[in-house]
Amino acid sequence: LPNPRLSRRALTWLAVLFVGKYFARELFLGQTNLLFAMALLGALSAVADGARKMAGVCAALAVFVKPYGLILVPWLAVAAGLPGLITFTAVLGAGLAAPALVYGWDGNIQQLNEWYRTVTDTTAPQLLKEENVSFSTAWAKWIGPGFAAVHLALVTGLAAIAAAIWVLARRRSVSSPSYLEVGLLMMLVPVLSPQGWDYLLLLATPAILCVIDRWRETPAVWRAIAATGLGLMSFTIFDLLGRSLYGEAMRLSGGTVAVMIVVACVVNLRVRALA
Repeated sequence: LPNPRLSRRALTWLAVLFVGKYFARELFLGQTNLLFAMALLGALSAVADGARKMAGVCAALAVFVKPYGLILVPWLAVAAGLPGLITFTAVLGAGLAAPALVYGWDGNIQQLNEWYRTVTDTTAPQLLKEENVSFSTAWAKWIGPGFAAVHLALVTGLAAIAAAIWVLARRRSVSSPSYLEVGLLMMLVPVLSPQGWDYLLLLATPAILCVIDRWRETPAVWRAIAATGLGLMSFTIFDLLGRSLYGEAMRLSGGTVAVMIVVACVVNLRVRALA
């Protein structure tokens, strides 16, 4: 976190408090989102060190862990420039072609098609699961699955991406803009993906810490908004709320609402040139 107001120890413990449950869930399920996050943060660190080609390598490796890593491409284009994009494209192309050495070209294409089929065929059955925090799930819960829910999810997703692009466009207003930008894009992954399970919110750690670190510098109304979003995101726990209240929060997609609120708080930090 550039120019932190809080100590590293304080930020570490705050991370444990606000996103610790997602890290624990991730490890319990044996998922690869921590590896994905480290690759994305590797790209961020490389840009901070002036290693633009290495940023492209890290971003490409993130895509092989989770295809959602493609969300970082707009930031990579701005922060790492042409060297980063060329390296990203080269590593991505090499990685996509490499399995042909084992399966042959036709076999490689078949593997990719099967991967795509697996992802798309399993999306619909998971749509209304309690733990899903995607925009698609939220709209399906609010108005019922169907044409309208699909299109409203698309519009909401495009609005979130537009907000991220606006943040990128305002990067000259701060001295170290990349941390907030990457943090925002990482936080959008769970809500943009149709299979955005709640433990994916561990990716929101950088953005959450940025909001907390700049807490005292924001107006009281934005502190209240941030407290609401962070409370919904971090403390919607069955053992804490009880069966009925927890069930209602899940039915209303409280996790998705929380992400939308925190996204607004992150954008507000760039509006005020605080990060």
